Amino acid sequence: MTAEIGDVDGVRRGDDTRIHLASWGDRFFAWLIDILLVGAVISTLGDIAGVYSLSVGDVSMTLPLLSVNGLGFWLYWTVLEGYGGQSAGKLVMNIAVTDERGEDIDYVTAAIQAFGKAFLLPLDVLIGWLAMGGEYVRVFNKLSRTIVIERGESEPTGVEYVTPE
Repeated sequence: MTAEIGDVDGVRRGDDTRIHLASWGDRFFAWLIDILLVGAVISTLGDIAGVYSLSVGDVSMTLPLLSVNGLGFWLYWTVLEGYGGQSAGKLVMNIAVTDERGEDIDYVTAAIQAFGKAFLLPLDVLIGWLAMGGEYVRVFNKLSRTIVIERGESEPTGVEYVTPE
């Protein structure tokens, strides 16, 4: 992507607006990074707190996929994407969640779009692919009026970086 006058974070503002949507591949790898990083933390905390174990008499079993995981991911994505549009995975992949005009989203909007990702991802993506083919959105992106865009990689103009000697 080339930077143009008024180009900020992949969005050119002015008379016309050009927004570069993130690919499904970039979105998948951002999600995978988040799942691995946050999943490890949530699972460890859940094991320590014992929320993944069910004991009935002498029988004890582990329940790895309780809604506690979904709630943890939902809170994680809501807070980070509501604050700056990027989770750790999105930061690594250089993509971000914005509203349909490329502007930052608030926490309520982030909570709506993150709900499908945290609790209903297979249906959320599949219905998005089938019903809204060329739009590159999940169902909960459509409901929250959000998109995922590529972040611009241009350096600020008029800045000289001086390296340490």
